[in-house]
Amino acid sequence: MKAVICTKYGTPEVLQIQEVSKPLPNDNQILVKIIATAVNSGDVRLRSLDVKGFLKVIMRLVLGISRPRKPILGIVFSGIVESKGNKVSKFKVGDKVFGMTGFKFGTYSEYIAVNQNSNVLEMPKNATYEEAAAIIFGGQTAIHFLNKAKIAKKLNQKILIIGATGSVGTAAIQIAKHHNANITAVCSSNGHKLVSELGVKNIVLYDKEDFTSWADKFDIIFDAVGKSNKNLCKNLLNENGVYKSVSSGYASETIQKLQLLKELFEKGEFKATIDKTFPMDKIADAHRYVDTGRKKGNVVLKISQ
Repeated sequence: MKAVICTKYGTPEVLQIQEVSKPLPNDNQILVKIIATAVNSGDVRLRSLDVKGFLKVIMRLVLGISRPRKPILGIVFSGIVESKGNKVSKFKVGDKVFGMTGFKFGTYSEYIAVNQNSNVLEMPKNATYEEAAAIIFGGQTAIHFLNKAKIAKKLNQKILIIGATGSVGTAAIQIAKHHNANITAVCSSNGHKLVSELGVKNIVLYDKEDFTSWADKFDIIFDAVGKSNKNLCKNLLNENGVYKSVSSGYASETIQKLQLLKELFEKGEFKATIDKTFPMDKIADAHRYVDTGRKKGNVVLKISQ
């Protein structure tokens, strides 16, 4: 099968399509023919290993010295069950599925074998493969941090979402709406239209005003891009306000979060925000585009038809 191999750490050109062995599912695994995946910010950080100092040494020890130990990157997928192990009862051949592999990676490829009890479900019935792949990473990340902030504790909590146009930010808007929060979103002038289309009325354009000097107070501040810090935002928090940032730790993926995304999508309460779609052989272009930091929502990689 064809797969994108990260041959070493570096620029997008280090990503090369190569022939590798097609995985064989064990008794508890399904073999998925991948139709679509997504290129996320974490993918480009892993490819480039763009960190400095002692942290770079630690990351090389954990992830691989000269290249990733798991050279097929990608953590989300949507596709079709092609075959299954003898003990698989949750899925049947032909099922349309979507899921997340986390630190196992491996979704920049034509096939992947995943355990039936891992983070995989049947796709939303009304989703395309591209949409299913696009909602997973940002959706699960947003759910993780907003749950940590106890967004469900009470109705009409005031929330400030910083970096509202990215994969996580657009998802956070929709999860906050699900919890009936009062949303203010921070984005650039170029992102105003997208954020407005997601139903946000209170929009702050960071290229035109300094939101940190506001007198307004919030119950929750969520930095969906990791560019601010609590000290910068402390004057915007009310007495019991909570600050959360994607830079504060790993957002664990769970089947419960994936199930919630599926249900919200099927009810029309969550939609996929797709900026661009690239074919597999344009993987370097996809990474270059995400590297610019200007993507809105998600960048999808189409693996097969």
